[in-house]
Amino acid sequence: MLQPSRNHSGAPVASVSGRAWLMLTLATVGFALNFWAWALLSPLGPRFKDSLDLSSFQQSLLVAVPVVVGSLGRIPVGALTDRFGGRVMFPLVSAATIVPVLYLGLAGHSSLAALLAGGFFLGIGGTAFAVGVPFVSAWFPPERRGLAIGIFGAGMGGTAISALTTVKLVDAHGMANPFLITAAVLAAYAVVAALVLRDAPGRQVPTEPLAHRLTATLRLGVTWQASALYAVAFGGYVAFSVYLPTYLKTGYGLTQADAANRMAGFVLLAVAMRPVGGWLSDRIGPVRVLTGSLGVVLAGAFAQSFTPSLAPVGTIACLAMAGALGAGSGAVFALVALLAPADKVGSVTGVVGAAGGLGGFVPPLVMGSLYGAYGSYAIGLALLAVVAAAALAFTGTGVRHAVTRTRRVLATQPH
Repeated sequence: MLQPSRNHSGAPVASVSGRAWLMLTLATVGFALNFWAWALLSPLGPRFKDSLDLSSFQQSLLVAVPVVVGSLGRIPVGALTDRFGGRVMFPLVSAATIVPVLYLGLAGHSSLAALLAGGFFLGIGGTAFAVGVPFVSAWFPPERRGLAIGIFGAGMGGTAISALTTVKLVDAHGMANPFLITAAVLAAYAVVAALVLRDAPGRQVPTEPLAHRLTATLRLGVTWQASALYAVAFGGYVAFSVYLPTYLKTGYGLTQADAANRMAGFVLLAVAMRPVGGWLSDRIGPVRVLTGSLGVVLAGAFAQSFTPSLAPVGTIACLAMAGALGAGSGAVFALVALLAPADKVGSVTGVVGAAGGLGGFVPPLVMGSLYGAYGSYAIGLALLAVVAAAALAFTGTGVRHAVTRTRRVLATQPH
């Protein structure tokens, strides 16, 4: 006789409805499309550097602005999703992102000021993450949320669409082409989402004002624990995804097209490992997954700080970090699903997502500045290794204790 599958705490795993999987699929597609839009400027960074005669710092700032705006915007968007639900917020965010996409494609690429203004509002696309996590979480039972949120998080692969297509479309059809295509796809998704998306039955809707909810969210321990870890895991992924083309072109002399293709490979591996990290977290717990992931990042960053040859050491180090950062990102939100109150998942996600995006905003600026000053990326990569080591120590102490306390509380509650 077949036994029901069980999670890492030994509890049986509940079944999931087909409608929940449909909602997860639609949310993941929406996240990927918004992230595609969010990442449109990154592959074009080297081109704008040459055409507008930008410094290394200005080029880094250009690709970092959408990241920081999309990150900070997740805080109010996550809280609004708690209140209004993904059914309202997904179409709204997708439609709002169309405006800066069209502006950048049609008029906003002739000067650094215009690109920064367009990039600022392009950050709206990055807030879609804070819509999807609470939306998906409400559709799935606690013991399946790590996998579900991990699958949703794979939508961050939208950056790979941008990496693989943007430069080729500009070369073939002109600067406006990739922006017009992205805008059209976003418009189609906004319509489909408005017609098909539904919030989960029994979704907990908070009644207190937005400011009170955000204040209460900031008092939760999980908010700060998960924020610190996500700043390293997802922040590291974002930093590599926006800066890797520049790093490979400058540090290894690769062509723009070759660097963009390698960056896409990095992104795809990280994307594939994110649901794996969530699934493993359901099975063995998020702390163990985070410990393993951060250990790999520490080793990979340390090795890469010596600027080894790309074949094979540099490639192995970068791909190992890609997989670890993806799995670690999935594990962080398995941690959020485990520790955050149900009516504050969106608010917690907003703050944690902001921390992750800001974690991706800082390294490109640091790397650009250090390269400009010393002509080497070694110091920046060594700093990443130090940060990973600190996060690893924090996971093994404070985060592990918080998870243990939560399990003890849950074990005393009636089922």
